[in-house]
Amino acid sequence: MPDLASALVAELEREAAATRRVLERVPADRLEWQPHPKSMTIGQLAMHVASIPGNLSRLARLDGIDLSTFQRTLRGPQSAADLIPALDAGMAEARSFFEELDERAAAAPWRLAFGEREISTVTRAEIIRTLVLNHWYHHRGQLVVYLRLLDIPVPAVYGDSADENPFAGAPDA
Repeated sequence: MPDLASALVAELEREAAATRRVLERVPADRLEWQPHPKSMTIGQLAMHVASIPGNLSRLARLDGIDLSTFQRTLRGPQSAADLIPALDAGMAEARSFFEELDERAAAAPWRLAFGEREISTVTRAEIIRTLVLNHWYHHRGQLVVYLRLLDIPVPAVYGDSADENPFAGAPDA
């Protein structure tokens, strides 16, 4: 596996563990809750977070997308029990894509357009970083805020949270 692919897979695996902890906290009885009428429901947001690695890896495999024909539907899960299997399936798809990625494919142009109008063209590596990984972290952060608003203990993601300290009991450095 090329160095780029190894680094991407390692990051994907590390972040999946934190994402799993967040998804496990989504309350089964509150999937339709939303903090604002313009916001996604917690179920929609959680399913989006669970699905991002696979869905966006499929898009990154392409040479680009045309937003004028792109169908975007944000569906919620049937139950909270659907979230972890969706994450696992998406992780398998993303892992496979990253493992196949070589330097040539990573450097290839990826085009975002709206009809004939080009919005941007970047390398596939850039789209992986922004569309797949950073997008995933952004929405996971939103989901953590939803949990806080529902007074659900927030898991540690990077370091500790007000509810969890993975460093508690560690020997002093």
